Amino acid sequence: MSVIELFIVGISLSMDAFAVSICKGLSVGKIKLKHMLLAGIWFGGFQALMPLLGYLLGSAFEKYIVSIDHWVAFILLGIIGFNMVKESREEEHPDSSFAFKAMLVLAIATSIDALAVGVTFAFLNVDIILAISLIGITTFALSAAGIKIGSVFGAKYKSKAELFGGIVLIAMGIKILVEHLFFGA
Repeated sequence: MSVIELFIVGISLSMDAFAVSICKGLSVGKIKLKHMLLAGIWFGGFQALMPLLGYLLGSAFEKYIVSIDHWVAFILLGIIGFNMVKESREEEHPDSSFAFKAMLVLAIATSIDALAVGVTFAFLNVDIILAISLIGITTFALSAAGIKIGSVFGAKYKSKAELFGGIVLIAMGIKILVEHLFFGA
């Protein structure tokens, strides 16, 4: 995957965290820089950690499924993308707490899809350090911005962000499958 493609994946994966950050920004009332930094660190950190864990897991099993890796990538990205599209239609009500337990649960919940993407990275021989760096930094920035956006604009863009992220992940899965089946990539 190219740097541009990894950046696009990073943006797509960060959409859940961005949407939750917008909701958190709505619920906090008067935001402070520490709210933005906490959201960025929690969400960006977990979005970087999970693909690394997925990559390590995928690398351990790569030799067993290398002949179908493009199908695994297509199916995982498709499921994640469709789930994000579905979630874009649902209403969320996160609380305003930035306590350890509340943020841990949200960080894990918004980064599970990144674990599955990390598995596909192992099959695609992606530069994992570059990938997790781009994903983590992108998610940090969008989550911090989401807190501010939520406090200013409200929930108007939450569902659109998740919908966009889901569509992009589905498109990436299709691209991987088509490249492998028709172009031998």
